[in-house]
Amino acid sequence: MAQSTSLRCRVLEGKDLPAKDVSGSSDPYCVVKVDNEVVARTATVWKSLNPFWGEEYTLRLPRGFRSLTIYVLDEDTIGHDDVIGKVSLSHQQISAQPRGIDSWLSLAPVDPDEEVQGEIHLEVQVPEQGHPRVLRCHLIGARDLAPRDPSGTSDPFARVSCCGHTQETAVIKKTRFPRWDEVLEFELAEGELGDAVLSVEVWDWDIVGKNDFLGRVRASGGAGGTGAAVCAPPPGSVFPPHTQVELPLGAPGATKGWFQLLPFASSAEEPGGRLGSLRLAVRLVEDRVLPPHCYQPLIQLLAEPIRCPGQPPAGTALAVLEEVTSGESRQDVATKLVKIFLAQGLAVPFLDYLIARELARTKDPNTLFRSNSLASKSVEMFMKVVGLPYLHEVLKPVVNRIFEEKKYVELDPCKMELSRGRRISFKGSLSEAQVRESSLGLLQGYLGDVVDAIVGSVEKCPPLMRAAFKQLRRRVEEQFPSAQHEEVRYFSISGFLFLRFFAPAVLTPKLFGLREQHADPRTGRTLLLLAKALQSIGNLGLQLGKEPWMAPLHAVLLPSVTRVKAFLDGLVEVDSTQAGEEPVPVAPFGPSATIKEGYLHVREAEEPALLPRFAFKKRYFWLSTEALSYSKSPEWQGPRARCRIPVPQMRAVERVDEGTFPQPHVMQVVAQDGAGQLRTTYIQCKGAQELWQWLWALRQASSANQAMLPTCHPGAFRAARWSCCLQPARAAPGCSRTHGAVALGEWSDPLDPAAAAQSLYGHLRAAGARLWEAADGGPAGGAAAEPPQAGQGGGAVWGRLQEVLRDLDTAHEDFARRHGVPRPPTDTDTDTDTAPPPAT
Repeated sequence: MAQSTSLRCRVLEGKDLPAKDVSGSSDPYCVVKVDNEVVARTATVWKSLNPFWGEEYTLRLPRGFRSLTIYVLDEDTIGHDDVIGKVSLSHQQISAQPRGIDSWLSLAPVDPDEEVQGEIHLEVQVPEQGHPRVLRCHLIGARDLAPRDPSGTSDPFARVSCCGHTQETAVIKKTRFPRWDEVLEFELAEGELGDAVLSVEVWDWDIVGKNDFLGRVRASGGAGGTGAAVCAPPPGSVFPPHTQVELPLGAPGATKGWFQLLPFASSAEEPGGRLGSLRLAVRLVEDRVLPPHCYQPLIQLLAEPIRCPGQPPAGTALAVLEEVTSGESRQDVATKLVKIFLAQGLAVPFLDYLIARELARTKDPNTLFRSNSLASKSVEMFMKVVGLPYLHEVLKPVVNRIFEEKKYVELDPCKMELSRGRRISFKGSLSEAQVRESSLGLLQGYLGDVVDAIVGSVEKCPPLMRAAFKQLRRRVEEQFPSAQHEEVRYFSISGFLFLRFFAPAVLTPKLFGLREQHADPRTGRTLLLLAKALQSIGNLGLQLGKEPWMAPLHAVLLPSVTRVKAFLDGLVEVDSTQAGEEPVPVAPFGPSATIKEGYLHVREAEEPALLPRFAFKKRYFWLSTEALSYSKSPEWQGPRARCRIPVPQMRAVERVDEGTFPQPHVMQVVAQDGAGQLRTTYIQCKGAQELWQWLWALRQASSANQAMLPTCHPGAFRAARWSCCLQPARAAPGCSRTHGAVALGEWSDPLDPAAAAQSLYGHLRAAGARLWEAADGGPAGGAAAEPPQAGQGGGAVWGRLQEVLRDLDTAHEDFARRHGVPRPPTDTDTDTDTAPPPAT
């Protein structure tokens, strides 16, 4: 039994942001944090106060996460980036909305005194007897404090107040992980314990100016001699931010633990929208995943029409799932189904089944696959999962050239800036006709290169995609056999390949991994025009666009359509036996596929001390599902690589504190060798964006590893002590918690059949009354099709599906009863009318 917590976060757009640059604009981007750990960064949108990001993240989180915070910043070429504002959502706020949050949220100001982080380790004891009674507060240490000094550290000390008296610990310099190990005592007058208030504040000592606040905890004695403080949650528990748990000041014995540091109560006025707004879509999914064998009946029932074709299309469990899946959850359902059937080697028959159902409902071929049906979404997700490396190979060279050249391209007279001509010619501003002619030539060149790359990529296209398109064409030809519908057999494939794959990737290359940043406005306009042209080609020239200024491109588009048709004919000429599927147990690209590669700088922790300039050596890295390898040259990949860290041996992948090395943007990989010894490799990246990308790629690759370290050192051991916590022993336990449980989900994530099946079970259960009323033959609210009659073979499927879901309900209830934990929440828990009937 495993607990799966994921957060789907879409950072959509900003509105009315303040100008931070002298030009009267800003260059905004967002940073996503979970409990003060950076988990993602959007691309920068240049020169915009109303930016659109449209970036979506699936965050795999540990149980007990406290908050999600999105910061909006303005990127500056020189100096530090400016903070515009933030939006904070607590675990409690997010989980209170089972259907998710999708709204505009006002940005709040960022106050340094409120940006606290970390925890303090305390032991508090009040003896039962003695006169006077003495409250002993043992300040052991703290961890993950906010850096307040330019060096990336702090000089922390603790100030403890009780009953009108205040004492302070010593100052521990240059660390975010101080260890005081001091006991401060406070005498309590008779009867004073019930009214006693213990306040522990942590400050950064500054020799000049006032000290900086780092956070505090408070405990107050109440009736019965108990108090309250904010305690860091133990593993497996869930505490939202600022939740208080009991700290028994007057209870027998000592109270000891890690306590979360909190800010002072906010005194800032509401910004009232002065900082702008951020549109977010956030949804928390908390699943308890049962052992895999519990989901086999559900998977087998869903796969039944695929393994045993010939059943009535409406009388299958897949048909039920399609009927009850809402539009907002259709993409998630499609992704889970595609991966489950890929793992069983049945992806092509699965798509064929959905396509056949879609065709049976389609009377007008002009509307074929135009809607976001389960069939359309499944084919789209199938292309992304299987065909992403193919997409990169075809489009990346041209997209990179467009980004590098930054040419001015514009065909719309209303948007032309003739002064741009000065950058094209030194003879002064160009006329509208000259700008159009120059733009047309550039656009034709880019379009020609893209079309050449696509039509020449038949052999590069994955055989699985080709087999799926071959079956798609066969179905379409059977449904629309007349000569007047001859174009449909081409459009049915080009509609997916061009309109849902190539064109969106050209329009937003960042979202498809083709670039690390969004395009600036000039490059973005070029990509938009190029995507429009590709859409026209994907429509086979039948819809050349409504804009009259696109007409000059028609002379190029129409010949390209002829070449694309020949490409589509070649694409489906594939031997189905050679393109046959095999079950994919881990990932669709094979066990040793390269996940990420590129030049980085590396240093072994055990290497002898070198001059800072030569401490890190430039090497070429490859990360696969098997190992992280690196060598001097890109040609030395695989067995020739001089150094290799097997993925199963990785025990932690963490950032290193800034200031630990002269070089910034450093992370560490802690691995356990065959002898059981831990060895640390430090890796330096070119920038923060690259650091995060490698960090999440490594965490994702090692996510299934056992015996991951709960703590590590975010510094380095040198001069006979750790730079982070100043401990003198190299083998000292780590001073900072690791964050391996936080990871980004991707299209190509390794498949977990049990987790995917649990997600589908959740969708079916969330269908509530619609499913159960249909199963009983009653009304379905007009939203779902009526259940088929038993004579059609459908009644038995409804009953079997109901039985499978009830069995899973029982399994979850049994686990919850045995372990004394609540049943995982679903959408139905907010509406008692949608709960399934009790098991009989």
